[in-house]
Amino acid sequence: MLRGIDHLRDPRLNKGLAFTLEERQALGIIGLLAPLYKTQEEQLNICRVSLDRYKNDLNKYLYLVELHDTNEKLFFSLISNDVEKYLPIVYTPTVGVACQKFGVVYKRARGLFITINDKGHVLNILKNWPEQDIRAIVFTDGERILGLGDLGAYGMGIPIGKLALYTALAGIKPHQCLPVTLDVGTDNQELLEDPLYIGLRQKRVRGKDYDEFLAEFMEACIKRYGANILLQFEDFALGNATRLLNMYRDVYCTFNDDIQGTASVAVAGLMTTERITKKKLAEYTFLFLGAGSAATGIANLTVAAMIEQGLSENDARNRVYMFDIEGLLSNKRQGGIPEHCKQFGKEVEPSKDFEQCVKTLKPTCLIGCSTVKGAFNEKILKQMAQNAERPVIFALSNPTSKAECTPEDAYNLTNGTCIYASGSPFPPVKYKDKEYHTGQGNNSYIFPGLALGIIAVRARIIPEYMFLSAARTLANFVSESDLGIGRIYPPLSDIRKVSYSIALEICNLAYEKGIATVHPKPKDFKKFLKDQLYDLNYYSPLPAFYPYPKPPEIKVKSVEEVYKGLVLDPKTVKPK
Repeated sequence: MLRGIDHLRDPRLNKGLAFTLEERQALGIIGLLAPLYKTQEEQLNICRVSLDRYKNDLNKYLYLVELHDTNEKLFFSLISNDVEKYLPIVYTPTVGVACQKFGVVYKRARGLFITINDKGHVLNILKNWPEQDIRAIVFTDGERILGLGDLGAYGMGIPIGKLALYTALAGIKPHQCLPVTLDVGTDNQELLEDPLYIGLRQKRVRGKDYDEFLAEFMEACIKRYGANILLQFEDFALGNATRLLNMYRDVYCTFNDDIQGTASVAVAGLMTTERITKKKLAEYTFLFLGAGSAATGIANLTVAAMIEQGLSENDARNRVYMFDIEGLLSNKRQGGIPEHCKQFGKEVEPSKDFEQCVKTLKPTCLIGCSTVKGAFNEKILKQMAQNAERPVIFALSNPTSKAECTPEDAYNLTNGTCIYASGSPFPPVKYKDKEYHTGQGNNSYIFPGLALGIIAVRARIIPEYMFLSAARTLANFVSESDLGIGRIYPPLSDIRKVSYSIALEICNLAYEKGIATVHPKPKDFKKFLKDQLYDLNYYSPLPAFYPYPKPPEIKVKSVEEVYKGLVLDPKTVKPK
């Protein structure tokens, strides 16, 4: 049974000074709060002022962590009311800095740490989590956090941040979300020597033991939370990301946001560029800098989009070139091509000169997933301006410090002709007399809405066509006014509407393809989804008062209406 003090200690129940006098009396918490009453909106204003006083984004992040730990509804209300302002703090790029300093940030458990030493007992560890109604788990092994590399247990900031956006951007109930870090050690020597490090001080476990540990975790999640629990892979390194996704995608309700979420948001941006270039994707020539899991995911979904436009799979793949650390993906190069991207190998001469490839292959679309700052240099950008009337340039590497080029360089060096998008936010830039508000290809446009739809219908699996559908839905949200200022994604302030629309599409698709398990099929998907959303408003802990039900209001007819035709006219009455 809840005590009054529990309503102050539990962030899910705490309202702070928004408890009314009646509520304070009933709960026995008078005196435990300052006497003044403040509405939720007044509290939000205080939070905004407090946050604005901090000049350092990491300090703002720490403030929000504390708010999350004390007043859950206020935290999510704050982010939801101004997504454009607060998303860069709770997510990229600030979350990257927070992960690097997670030993300082970490104060309380907001998720589960399951270590390789728990192998054989993973199910018991999951049972230690107090909440039973878990619908979604985001988990990482911390080996490739953003573009920052192996952060081990410090990577926990990513699952926490992702699931915060599940709620803030799509209305998924926070108690249904569980962040997990699978700690198998780290190969980052600096962390192993860091006195503040919170993870296992050992080198990463790989091979058979690692795979058995992952398999045990996946199976334990099903046993604990049911066959339709959503399991999101997050920030796994190249050697494991694609391999594990292919291993589990047809067996579990799972996806990898770095591969499929990134692909979906990138393809949405490409779909939008068609309205500017007046050309179909099937007419583009693509060159990727980077051939890791994210780049390969984008390339595969781009091929799927071109197939929809009428190209054969072979012809679509022939329009995609990839360049990794060993050079152009050529079937003739020494050492061969990595297995995960073999399908994009070409019968061309090997080359390690990216600038030359841009010149000879003449791509009309350049996509950066390299995490190499400034990789799209002056010569490359000027060459792109010669390759196409409206060259498409996506510098998608995160965080901001890893972007292949800035929007300012892209516009200046292409004479303002390029269509630009980045993975992290950049401030508006001016070229000549025009100001450009460049689009941010942020995965948060996709994964919260996708997750909401999947959770709502309890889908069995998450096929690739769902990501293509989500991309199309996102692209349709871009207005002509957005295009006019160089933006190929809708403003972040619209992201909750985008998430809801994506969720509706996912629900429809799930039933259409026979992978939904909620039956009977809802008659009204809009109402069905709205009934499941997290309520950002405070509720009263006082018992509800139920008066005797009032009789339904029935319109009473007039006497004339009732007796019309029944009143006997004496003239018509015949005596017996």
